[in-house]
Amino acid sequence: MTALVIVAVLAGVAALVFAGFKTSWIVQQDPGEDHMKEIASWIQSGAMAFLKKEYSVLAVMLVIVAGLLVFQNLGGVSDRHPSIALAFVVGAVTSGLAGFIGMRVATQANVRTTAAAKHGLTQALDVAFAGGSVMGMCVVGLGLVGLSLVFLTASNLFELPTALGVVTGFSMGASLIALFARVGGGIYTKAADVGADLVGKVEQDLPEDSPRNPAVIADNVGDNVGDVAGMGADLFESYVGSIVGTMVLGLGFTAAAGSNSTTTSIQTAAVLTPILLAALGIVCSIGGTFLVRTKEGGNPQHALDSGSIGAAVAMAVVSAVILLIFWPAGAAYGVSGHVLEWWNLYLAMLIGLAVGVGVGLTTSYYCSIGKRPVRSIAENSKTGPATNIIAGLSVGMESTTLPLLMIAFGVVGAYEVGDLYGVALAALGMLSTTGIQLAVDAYGPIADNAGGIAEMSGQPPEVRAITDKLDAVGNTTAAIGKGFAIAAAAMTALALFAAFLQESGLATISLNNPRVMAGLFVGGMLPYLFSSLAMRAVGNAAMDMIEEVRRQFREVPGLREGTAAPDSARCVAISTGAALKQMIAPGILAVASPIVLGFLLGLEALGGFLAGVTVSGVLMAIFMSNAGGAWDNAKKSFEGEGYRDSQGQLYPKKSEAHKAAVVGDTVGDPFKDTAGPSLNILIKLISIIALITAPTLAARSGSPTETKPSDAPAAVAAHDQPVSAS
Repeated sequence: MTALVIVAVLAGVAALVFAGFKTSWIVQQDPGEDHMKEIASWIQSGAMAFLKKEYSVLAVMLVIVAGLLVFQNLGGVSDRHPSIALAFVVGAVTSGLAGFIGMRVATQANVRTTAAAKHGLTQALDVAFAGGSVMGMCVVGLGLVGLSLVFLTASNLFELPTALGVVTGFSMGASLIALFARVGGGIYTKAADVGADLVGKVEQDLPEDSPRNPAVIADNVGDNVGDVAGMGADLFESYVGSIVGTMVLGLGFTAAAGSNSTTTSIQTAAVLTPILLAALGIVCSIGGTFLVRTKEGGNPQHALDSGSIGAAVAMAVVSAVILLIFWPAGAAYGVSGHVLEWWNLYLAMLIGLAVGVGVGLTTSYYCSIGKRPVRSIAENSKTGPATNIIAGLSVGMESTTLPLLMIAFGVVGAYEVGDLYGVALAALGMLSTTGIQLAVDAYGPIADNAGGIAEMSGQPPEVRAITDKLDAVGNTTAAIGKGFAIAAAAMTALALFAAFLQESGLATISLNNPRVMAGLFVGGMLPYLFSSLAMRAVGNAAMDMIEEVRRQFREVPGLREGTAAPDSARCVAISTGAALKQMIAPGILAVASPIVLGFLLGLEALGGFLAGVTVSGVLMAIFMSNAGGAWDNAKKSFEGEGYRDSQGQLYPKKSEAHKAAVVGDTVGDPFKDTAGPSLNILIKLISIIALITAPTLAARSGSPTETKPSDAPAAVAAHDQPVSAS
């Protein structure tokens, strides 16, 4: 066991070394002239200042939650130990460290991308993608190293069930940081974005990223805290959660009659398989980065796709070989009694990869310029903001259909070939190449910042044209990344739900039970309440930003004409204060709700609650993320040469139709960058909290935890009723 865990640690270290190499290469690139460097320094100082203040607030919460975890696990609850609190802190710290490093490098890469764009598209893409690669590799590297070391330490101190109980704390720490990073970063960036767009572009008729707009620097800072640090924490949490959920389910394995392996060796293999596959994913992701290349005048999207697809294909091939070699000879029974061999696990992984690709392609269709959904929103912009908003809501609702069908059939397929463990492996398969997936995603805000720096520093139009081309691709990759994260969240939440049933000792959850129905309804409601708090926070912060930008245009002589400098620091302060203040309520709601409901109504109600949160949260997340992405690109359809409708009439930039599209985009901004992506973290955080509290609730209610599958190999071997929800 120790040797395999050390292999995983070495793979994580390799990712960190690769990130260090990329960082060293980035800082050696030309940062441009002094004015460019000055603008970049404003963005970097604002981003790092926000992150430091956010982490200081979160540090207090970490101490409180860690104390509660110690108190909860002092009573000798089965398979739990107070050291779970230490694992919780380690998970939170490693997640925060990944965000800090990734965002620092991103704010160094943005200005260097602008400078590289003077020499052509190829060099600009290289710098922007290198910056994204640092974020991606830091997330998977720190995630796997931290998780592996926590597991290695715990497994040397405790029995395997207790060691895995400690490891769940690591996942909870990552989830808590992710929620606040997403919500806080989303509030920050969208308050600035809405203020910059509505006042600067609509009211004052200024171009995108105009240096005369006081909110532009805050908007560029927000791209980093929301879409680099926020997305990094999001996928860090998904990555870790999928590994932990699969490891916990591994305890449910038993050796089949006539197998060459004992139950203990099968369980050990099932627990270690996700760590080993994650290590392989890192190697494949590093290899995929070398495929991201394009010629001058080429399509950056094709280059980025080559890297992602290449890594996925390599993972599909290598994982088959490793599972064939590593999985013990002879069949094993899974959690629900299915007979599983290595190829069952491999097929489940492939299903996860296929679902991830399918959801990504669907998201790309609904959010890409030139496709029917985005064109329909642009067409409806001709008659004003109201019809634009109606069309955007319609597109968002429609966009939930195919992804949910893919997830549903993917879950059934993974279960049929690989048991509940197969469902967990499907989520892990989807996230196995997170390193390059996040690199592609984090590339987007770097390109966006590069365009802002080009505009504010007065670079030639051809430089802005290159950064805009990179940014347009970045919008699509960001939308695909959000869809990918949501699909992974759905799969991960189902794996954690199965682990919750296993840990709580519940054989079934019956809808005939009024407590279960009550939990189901409350869980279905929670994503709506959570989204309301997040959207309201953006609205309140945006009002303050709008009033400040209007005040400066009204009271600062020469600001509109460009002879006076805006007070950008004041706008940065407004976004920072609003984000730090208003991220607390949604965070407390997410942490407290499963604990309160579980203690009030019991384990069955908590199971219903988890089901309601998962279904409602996934639907809301897809709807909001895709509607926001479609609104964004509908607005961009009017920029450049303008939008030509189905009759051939041209609607140029700054036309009334364009202004209507800008209004729609401001509605979509908090949809796609605050509430929507935060929901996938919400469902996983609630699932991991339920998993951690399950033994305590079971002991309190007197549930027969000794009959859980991991303790009843004979029952599983005899094909008793599977652990399921009905």
